[in-house]
Amino acid sequence: MSRRRPHRDDLVICGAGLAAGVVSWRLGLYNDPTAGARWGALVLVPLAVMAGAELLRRIAPLLGLGLGVLALVADVATGSLLVTVVMFSDLVYAAACYGPRRAARALVPVSAACSVAVTVGVLVLMRRPEALVVGAVLALVTLAPASSGLLVRSHREAADAERLRAEQTALLAEMDRTQAVAAERARVARELHDVVAGHLSAIAIHATAALSREEAETRQRALGVIRENSTQGLAEMRRLIGILREAGGPATGAAGDRGADGADERVAPTLDGLTALVARAGRGGAAAGLRFVLDDDAARSGPLPAPVELAAYRVVQEALANAVRHAAPGTVRVGLRVADGALLVSVRSPLGESRSPRVASAGAGLIGMAERAELLGGTFSAGPERAVDGSGPAWWVRVSLPVGGPSPGAARTTESEAPGGAGAGEADG
Repeated sequence: MSRRRPHRDDLVICGAGLAAGVVSWRLGLYNDPTAGARWGALVLVPLAVMAGAELLRRIAPLLGLGLGVLALVADVATGSLLVTVVMFSDLVYAAACYGPRRAARALVPVSAACSVAVTVGVLVLMRRPEALVVGAVLALVTLAPASSGLLVRSHREAADAERLRAEQTALLAEMDRTQAVAAERARVARELHDVVAGHLSAIAIHATAALSREEAETRQRALGVIRENSTQGLAEMRRLIGILREAGGPATGAAGDRGADGADERVAPTLDGLTALVARAGRGGAAAGLRFVLDDDAARSGPLPAPVELAAYRVVQEALANAVRHAAPGTVRVGLRVADGALLVSVRSPLGESRSPRVASAGAGLIGMAERAELLGGTFSAGPERAVDGSGPAWWVRVSLPVGGPSPGAARTTESEAPGGAGAGEADG
């Protein structure tokens, strides 16, 4: 609606009121026949002013009400037409409904005060009970429409507030949905990286070794590692696809999903599988002169929460994959223990010149480990350290995962860049 042009409904009210007033004048239907007979057609002047004020009932309600008061006084003095009085009551209603909030709230007490004042004044002048009728009519013309307009205004504002609240709720719901989708995408990306990257890296490394060497025994051993990692990677992919396909969460597994060892391939890995994981890493890193040692003191502490075991397993898996790609010949030590209400995981791999062929890295390994620790309210650090016992520099990955309940947002991540050399590439994840 334009603020410079009258509303279409106001044009209709103006035209209808003006026509009805003219008809009432022609028929001589005055509220005060004596005054009407004396003033005659002059009663049409306040009628026209009142009809013109109706055009302002939405675009300038207070101005229209002011003109209406003047027109009402003139109308009463010239004989008064019922149509003019009715249009004035509509102007009071419009001022309460469309006018400024403060003025609209003041209309009710002002109307009540005016009704009482006029009643008392007429009663004093006339000293007759009929003065009460004048006060009642004035209250009906002013107080009733002002109260109705204020009530309609309150309901309209309440409806607008509810509509705004509904829009805000819908916006928050959409934001929550977007954040949930983003978090799920990050979780799936992290899981895919942990499942696929290590196996494919081992396949690429040993395929390169098999192509670059002529000894049949070396080729046979490399092909065996390739086959093992291919099989394991496919099993992990089937497990992950099974989880994604089922809206109810991780599946319990079906007969067709069981591997050669009879284990359900769709069940999330636990710390019980670390021995097999370290053994596979040993076979994959043997050509690079790597030995892997597992010191698992957490097994004596009893079962741990499933999310903690899964996170620890994935951290060790990624750290071992990095060691196979980047570590110098030597011993890679994996340690787990429970202390101070947290599972402490550490992986130490020697720094130096790696014998493994160079393999392109996605650069997401350390990020994924840090995210896993952060989701469980733990801590994560990774970087080079020089051992005090003279065993040479090493790359350390340390993770602390609370086992008594997460405290989100408590994770701290430290990523130190390794010194120059092939071992520095381990930071690429």
